[in-house]
Amino acid sequence: MVDRSDTTPMRGTPRVGVYICHCGTNIAGVVDVQAVTDFAAGLENVIVARNYPYMCSDPGQTLIGDDIRQANLDRVVVASCTPLMHEATFRRACAEAGMNPYLFQMANIREHCSWITRDHQVATEKAKALVEAAVQRVVFHQALEMRQVAVKQSVMVVGGGIAGIEAALRLADSGKHVTLVERDASIGGHMSRLYKTFPTLDCAA
Repeated sequence: MVDRSDTTPMRGTPRVGVYICHCGTNIAGVVDVQAVTDFAAGLENVIVARNYPYMCSDPGQTLIGDDIRQANLDRVVVASCTPLMHEATFRRACAEAGMNPYLFQMANIREHCSWITRDHQVATEKAKALVEAAVQRVVFHQALEMRQVAVKQSVMVVGGGIAGIEAALRLADSGKHVTLVERDASIGGHMSRLYKTFPTLDCAA
């Protein structure tokens, strides 16, 4: 762990916390996590750099939250698995600690690094590059706020073939106001041109 939280920041200077996940041995078995942490600690604007066995765990999230409050962090980077799995988890942890969740950036050093690179040195250097890119990017993030906007529950379905008709009916059944648009004079598409349909031999039209 490297901590420079006692550094007095210049006005408006981003204060970034970087957290490297071991992901058990998924990452730490290939990437030198401590070396990546030490590297991250030397990057511009980084105030705190830590690593932890499972950042997505409750203790890992608590670690992030405590640093946000105690070190006055206003940006967070987590280097771990795919954002598809835990981006929402870390955003929530940041929000609960009082930081705007959109001032968070994730670096995927599992799927994009440790899982596809056998050479430990190469994997470690790539992880450093991914972390540095994330730190450089998060500095330019802007705080966003969630807004609720009333949405008119209406839908336009383009194409009055069988698929369009079915989609329109399903949407109408769910309570939506549906407008079905068809370029030809009648609906039915290719189906309407058939003589009979298998297996009932019903008239297609």
